This record gives sequence, C-alpha cells and structure tokens, in this order.
Amino acid sequence: MSTLVKIKSHRRLKSQLLIVMLVIFAWSVAMGWILGFATSAHGANPGAAIGTVDVVPARYQPGQELYLENCSSCHIALPPAVFPSQTWQNLLKDSQHYGAQIQPLGKLQHLLVSKYLYTFSRVQLQDETTPYRLKDSRYFRALHPGVKLPNPVNIGSCASCHLGADKYDFRSLTPEWEQEAGGRGQGAGSREQGEGSRGK
Repeated sequence: MSTLVKIKSHRRLKSQLLIVMLVIFAWSVAMGWILGFATSAHGANPGAAIGTVDVVPARYQPGQELYLENCSSCHIALPPAVFPSQTWQNLLKDSQHYGAQIQPLGKLQHLLVSKYLYTFSRVQLQDETTPYRLKDSRYFRALHPGVKLPNPVNIGSCASCHLGADKYDFRSLTPEWEQEAGGRGQGAGSREQGEGSRGK
C-alpha cells in the first residue's frame, strides 16, 4: 500500500512541477513581449516638445535630447540619417567643430548622444568618402531629388523650406512645398519640376 501512495504522490508532484514550469514559461513570454514592445518604435512616444523626423524609442530619447541641447544652441540640429555613422563618430571625437572650438561632451553624455546618432544614422558605402558638408552627403541629396539647392548648401537654408527646422521638425514644409509634395503624392522635399523659378 505504501508503494501505491508513493506512486500517487510522485505523480502529483510531477503534475505540480509541470504547472509551475508552465506558469513560469507563460510569465517569461509575457514579460519578453511587453519589454520588446516597450523598446520598439511602436511603443515609443514622440516627445511633445520635439517635432522629430521619426519616432524615437524611449531608450534613445535622452541621447536625442542631449544632441538637440548641445547642437541646436549654435545651429539647426540635423537628423542623424543625413550623415553616415562615421561622420558622427568623427564629429563627436573632435573638439574642432567646423572651425569653432567646442566643449567635449562628458562620458555619459557622449555615450547617450553617440548611441542615438549611430542608431539613426546611415551606413557609409565602402567607396564613399566621409561627408562633412550637406552638399557632399549622398543621403541629403537623395532626400531632395530635383530640388535646385542653394550654393553653398548650409544648414541655415533648411528653414527656407522646412518651417519647423529650428524645432527639429523637417516634415513641416512651407505651404508652397507642402502643396507640391501633397499634389505629387511624394515625401517631404521631393520635387521634379518647376523649381527653377523659385531658385530652390
């Protein structure tokens, strides 16, 4: 009789262990899904104060805020994708910034800003030289097809078409460009013809 009790007790223990393992598994899957959603672009909330180009996940928002705080105090802050990661890496290392001496970022600030910039910048092609000016940026030119840009192109001229450029909002266009982009069903800054009369 004691053998029968031991077998029943052993089966009950196995079934309880199986239930505990299933609960742990379900909890792990649920937590993984929740954490994955929270750190993805779908779970990100764009900052109300920043009219950003794209939604930035919460873990990169401190880096974006530091980038804007440090860079837009002197000039319009450009979206990271305008330059390749190598450009940003070189700019962050050098205290000589386009002829001006700048204060280097602290270690934590550097880490946050560089993670933001490297994550949202583009890949540099093997045969591509590292661009440091907008006119040399392959991606900048790709974003402005058919647009006759001023010579020289400088970041101050962004505001002539992008009304919110000073607020890091490059999607808001002047009514003239908004109508052109909307009428053609294309993204911001694209224009195929008729730009010569405006000199843009």
